[in-house]
Amino acid sequence: MSGSCCFFPHPSAELQHQLLAKNKHHSSTIYVHWQARTGEERRQVSPSPSCRTHMWPLLTMHITQLNRECLLHLFSFLDKDSRKSLARTCSQLHEVFEDPALWSLLHFRSLTELQKDNFLLGPALRSLSICWHSSRVQVCSIEDWLKSAFQRSICSQHESLVNDFLLQVCDRCPNLASVTLSGCGHVTDDCLARLLRCCPRLRALRLENCARVTNRTLAAVAADGRALQTLHVDFCRNVSAAGLRRLRAACPRLALRAEHSAAMLPDQPPRPRAPAATLGKLLQH
Repeated sequence: MSGSCCFFPHPSAELQHQLLAKNKHHSSTIYVHWQARTGEERRQVSPSPSCRTHMWPLLTMHITQLNRECLLHLFSFLDKDSRKSLARTCSQLHEVFEDPALWSLLHFRSLTELQKDNFLLGPALRSLSICWHSSRVQVCSIEDWLKSAFQRSICSQHESLVNDFLLQVCDRCPNLASVTLSGCGHVTDDCLARLLRCCPRLRALRLENCARVTNRTLAAVAADGRALQTLHVDFCRNVSAAGLRRLRAACPRLALRAEHSAAMLPDQPPRPRAPAATLGKLLQH
C-alpha cells in the first residue's frame, strides 16, 4: 500500500471524521488542511503566491494514524473483497477487519461467495441477504425426480451451501434481525425452523423463489417467530393457501405477503410405475 506519512499532532476524533468524509476514496493517504499554531509553523507552511487562498496548505497523514473508530468508519465504505485486501497490508488494519462491529450487515450475490474468507460471522450481525439471480436457479427449482443426470450434477455442486451457511449463522449470530433469501432453491424447512429458534430477535424474514419452502416453515413461524413482524414468501410454490390462512389466524399482527405462491403448481410426487403384468395386459388390449 503506497502513501506518504507526515507526523503532525494527532488530530481530534471530530477532525478525523471530517477528513474521512472528504477523503474516503483515497487508499492510504489522508489529505489535511492543517492550521499552524505558532508563527514559526505558519512561516514553514506558508502557501506559495500562486495558490494563496483562505485554505491552509495541503499536508498528509497515513491511514494508520487514524483511531479505531475512524478506521471502522472507513472500512464500512468498502466491499468484502476490498476490506480483506486492505487488512492484508498490516496488523493494525487486520485487527480492524476482525472487529465484530464491522460486520453488522452481509449481502451475497452468489452462492460461491459463501465459501470465501472475506467476511466474519458474529453476534454483531443484524442483516443478512443471499440473493442468487442466475440461470442455475431455474435448474435448482426443478423437482428432483424430474431432473436429468446432468441437472443433478449441477445441483450437487451447491445444494448444501446455503443450509450449511445458515447453520453457522444459527450458532454465531443470535442477534440477527433481518434475513432475505432469494433464489435459494435448496434451503429447507428444517433449516429455517432452526433459524427461527436460534435467532429470537428476528423481525423480518423475506423468502423469494425458494422451491423447498413449504407450510412447515409457516408452522415454524407461528411456533417460534415471536419477534417476527414481516414475512414474505413470494413465488414459493409449495406454500398453500390453507397454510397461509392458518398462519394469518395464528399471527394476526404479522405483515404477511405471498405473491403468487398459493397460485403456483406445487411439487408432485413421482407417479408409481405400473407392474409388468398389468402393463402387459394393457398392451394386449
